[in-house]
Amino acid sequence: MAVADYVTQLLSSHLKPDICAHRVFAAHEAQYAENKRPWIKPIENLLAAKHIRLYSHQALATDLIRAGHSVCVSTPTASGKSLIYNLPVLEQFFLDPEAHALYLFPLKALAQDQLLGIHELTKDWPKASQPTTALYDGDTTVEERRRIREKHPTILFTNPEMLHLAILPWHEQWTEFLANLRIIVVDEAHTYRGVFGSNMALVFRRLNRIVARYGHTPSYVLCTATLGNPAELASQLINAEHSPDIITESGAPQGARHFFILNPTTSAASTTAITLLKLALKENLRTIVYCKSRKMTELISIWAGSDKNYKKQISAYRAGFLPEERREIEAKMNSGDLKCVVSTSALELGIDIGGLDICILVGYPGSVMSTLQRAGRVGRAKQESVVIIITAEDMLDQYFANNPDEFFSRTPEKAVLNPDNEVIAKRHLICAAQELALDSQEDWLQSSAMQKVLATLIQENELFKGKDHCWYTARKQPQRSVSLRGTGQQCHIEDENATLIGSLDTFRIFREAHEGAVYLHRGKSYVIQKVDLATQRIVAKQERVAWFTKPRAQKSTVILQEYARKSLGRSVALFAKLRITDLVTAYEKRSNHDNRLLSVQNLHCPPQIFETEGICYIIPDAIRLAIENEYLHFMGSIHALEHAIIGIIPLQVMADRLDFGGISIPLHPQVGLPCVFVYDGIPAGCGLTREAYGHAKELLEDTFNVVSHCPCLDGCPSCVHSPKCGSGNRPISKQGAILLLKHLLDEGDEGTTLCNTLTLSQATPPPEHPTGQPKTSTMPKKPPERFVVFDVETRHSAQEVGGWHNAKKMEVSVVVAYESKTDRFLAFQQHELKDLFALFAKAELIVGFNSLNFDYKVLEPFTEMDLWKLPSLDILEQVQKTLHYRLSLNTLCKATLDVQKKADGIQALQWWKEGKMTEIISYCKHDVQLTLDLYLFITDDVQYFDI
Repeated sequence: MAVADYVTQLLSSHLKPDICAHRVFAAHEAQYAENKRPWIKPIENLLAAKHIRLYSHQALATDLIRAGHSVCVSTPTASGKSLIYNLPVLEQFFLDPEAHALYLFPLKALAQDQLLGIHELTKDWPKASQPTTALYDGDTTVEERRRIREKHPTILFTNPEMLHLAILPWHEQWTEFLANLRIIVVDEAHTYRGVFGSNMALVFRRLNRIVARYGHTPSYVLCTATLGNPAELASQLINAEHSPDIITESGAPQGARHFFILNPTTSAASTTAITLLKLALKENLRTIVYCKSRKMTELISIWAGSDKNYKKQISAYRAGFLPEERREIEAKMNSGDLKCVVSTSALELGIDIGGLDICILVGYPGSVMSTLQRAGRVGRAKQESVVIIITAEDMLDQYFANNPDEFFSRTPEKAVLNPDNEVIAKRHLICAAQELALDSQEDWLQSSAMQKVLATLIQENELFKGKDHCWYTARKQPQRSVSLRGTGQQCHIEDENATLIGSLDTFRIFREAHEGAVYLHRGKSYVIQKVDLATQRIVAKQERVAWFTKPRAQKSTVILQEYARKSLGRSVALFAKLRITDLVTAYEKRSNHDNRLLSVQNLHCPPQIFETEGICYIIPDAIRLAIENEYLHFMGSIHALEHAIIGIIPLQVMADRLDFGGISIPLHPQVGLPCVFVYDGIPAGCGLTREAYGHAKELLEDTFNVVSHCPCLDGCPSCVHSPKCGSGNRPISKQGAILLLKHLLDEGDEGTTLCNTLTLSQATPPPEHPTGQPKTSTMPKKPPERFVVFDVETRHSAQEVGGWHNAKKMEVSVVVAYESKTDRFLAFQQHELKDLFALFAKAELIVGFNSLNFDYKVLEPFTEMDLWKLPSLDILEQVQKTLHYRLSLNTLCKATLDVQKKADGIQALQWWKEGKMTEIISYCKHDVQLTLDLYLFITDDVQYFDI
């Protein structure tokens, strides 16, 4: 009766006017079924002792798994998916004690939870009859890892990163386990989407080829939330010879459920959540509150807990808590000691925290699938339950607040990934070659995408052919440089004491961790002091600051290849391969208190250039003129349209708006018309806009619905403002966007005509080596007749000029150059540099050590010559290209010439301050001599760089 009372009080409270929808879903009884083939006696006895009857979907799934099939079970939360894989694995253990199973979970806490679950299931069996189990994750001690490798368990519980980093590269240590691997369980498989899913699809291909080495193919058991495309997701992930059997009909029971959508008008979503939470605690109802950020999780827990009546009944739960802290909270929720947990998405997945009554979502989670997952947390004991979505000012929240029927009638989204992503595939092919030499005839390499990637790696000397005609790599542990949840290598973020506080994909560094950026970690703020891409290291200083930072950027796009086009009434939509140039030019400091702009700081970052996939909406000139004739800002109109489409696109595919990028161009040079681009925000794309292109018109319709119904006057986060806009949401014209959408959706034949007649002009290739960007140097077969070897010493340190990226501010104390034509060493001070550049102009080759990334940048302010167009050889670049890591000049010379440097750059800087030019010139000349000797040593045996 407490739940019924709760609903009654809510419907009669001051929040009633804010209720947009209230639906009641009737309870339904369980549907049971018997297995087609009887279980062996120990399993039969287990089911009887535990009073377990299998639901219809459990019986069907276990029958298929026992018959050797791969299956994908896509059913709601709390439908008993664990039994589906545990029972066949336990039966297999009795039939073949040498057989093994691999259980993969995306979170460590899930693996721990499921390990306890199987122990609970088998605890009454004699110890000799129990399968051995082991948890192999980042928290496993070195000694325990060694023990597990020496004596493989029947069931290994682990996560994707451990499979990628600790099992596949060392598969010889797992021979017995892999040779007898019969079942692979992939729990919460719906999380393997986007970038993570694209990486995992290739990890599973690497696993499959190693297991196939032992002459068998294991069965996969994939368990997912309710999805729009479980069959497609499963097939793309595991790349099995036979498609998995798909089970989507659940036989599990469900209690009656009240579902509310509530759009607060007089208070913030967080305040409303606390009111609803206190009402639940007053009725002694067990409650879970989901928040969209760690900060909000902590704040609601603190604010609600400030009431002494509830303080001991509430706890926060999020990633970043220690494992023992999380386990304690889970245990207290199970026992009833805690009545409420306030969580991020960390508790969306299948960790068991007991039966709950109320689920409060502070903000729409971003997808129907995720909402249903969280809602499935309540009513597990078949009791009546309540789910409340408190909408925020985000576009999707407001869309469903204004269109609640759309939410209740909408099917779950599709999970999208792209196993053919070239950027990701390149890294995994190198990993695969290190694990087991690649045979170009392997089935998984036969697609045109993989053949292209393989050819590129061979051309780039990343792979070389052995005597057995298979392809090998010189890299020792390439897996370490591959992040499964990102597209690039990881940079480590350290505090001033070199303590690791986080990591970041290199692709995101200049937007999120540039020098001066504020980085938040576990409630503490840090200011980024130094970014060193060469060592993949970022240094941050802990500071209490009253501001946050936001990048400003400029973007441009080139259409490289058109894949498809279609008419949309008066406009045209293209789906195409794009090249995006993204340049962060500055960052804003904004007040934490009121978002007020405090200052703008300039940045000198290299442009991020990448290729991806995207949709292009082409706008006819007649529509542009119609907007301008109403005296509306046309650039502001298409800019607002771009933001609004990105905000609404997660309705069509399971993604976050941060997964997309966008560009609005009043006159695109290849099209000759205004264009709005929305693209996958990662190199090579991950299939998101590919899926959304099929709904290109629906996207415009949904966008019009949201923007036109938003009550704001000039635009807000609920309609046309973007939280990550590189130009600070300027210019923006909400009214222009509404009129633009009306015209685009009007009936007319302009789109058909344009679709049939539009011709894209050829993309202009970017300069091969743009000014100021390092040119890739080449190794000549022998020294030319006239070459120069040089080194630069500076007047100022990197610290003095604000970082290594400000090398052009360091000024020159001296440059020493060796000229082969005259066999002389020449010294040039800063006022003599014109003579150095004259020497460069005559040279057939200019040799340096770190010259392309440093010396040329120091010299650049003193000449109009494009130094990067000179015929250059940077020995450090060649070493890094071959070995995939950097070595100092001193280390190389000691290893090859058995000589070493006389001093270092710090000493040279001190000499400059003391006016000791003779010492600087002598030191610099010695470095040039070392570089010359090293160059001659290398060219004496060019095979050194032809490994």
